Parts: sequence; structure tokens; C-alpha cells
Amino acid sequence: QVQLVESGGGLVQAGGSLRLSCAASGDTICISAMGWYRQAPGKERELVAVIASGGSTNYADSVKGRFTISRDNAKNTVYLQMNNLKPEDTAVYYCNAEGKIVVGCLGRSWGQGTQVTVSS
Repeated sequence: QVQLVESGGGLVQAGGSLRLSCAASGDTICISAMGWYRQAPGKERELVAVIASGGSTNYADSVKGRFTISRDNAKNTVYLQMNNLKPEDTAVYYCNAEGKIVVGCLGRSWGQGTQVTVSS
């Protein structure tokens, strides 16, 4: 089992920056890709960014050029650097970890979420 804990959310003015962190614990050897999702009020949860074990990344079109996902495998931590934040980025941000297809490893894990609020 993998446990995920997000941190770094808060209130920021439009144009500002935040860095989110997600620390994994438990059966971390089971983790393949890690990513960030977000859910704004009244909207569906959407993928923001994902990073594979080898470092390849993908981003939602809405955050390309502004957000950067990174990973420190030694610390079992994934980060999301968010620059030039916009009010529409306001959401609860969730960390996730995908499990490897290996005996003894479970499926996807989710963090509890961290609130990001961007004021106009």
C-alpha cells in the first residue's frame, strides 16, 4: 500500500507562484508514474501533469508553459511548480501514484488533496 501526502497549497495572487509537494510512503517500490490532478468547484477532476519513473512528462493544455512537474525518486516525492497562476487554476490539487504490474503491488493511490486559491 502507498500513502500520499500533499502540501504547499495556499492563497496566492494572480501571476504568483506556488510549489506543491507530494511525499509517498509505504510500498514505494510499487510506484511507476506519479501525477497531479485538480478539481475546481462544480467541475470534474482533471489531469494536470504526469511524470513517469524515467522522467518523461505530460501536461494538460491549460497549464503548459506555466506548470512543471518533477520527481525525486530518492525522496519518493513529486513536485508541481506552478508559475503565472490564474484564477481559473483555483482547485483542490490531488497527488496520485500508479502501481506497477507486479505481484504484491496494488493499484492507483490518491492523496487527500491540497487547496490552491488564486485571487484576481
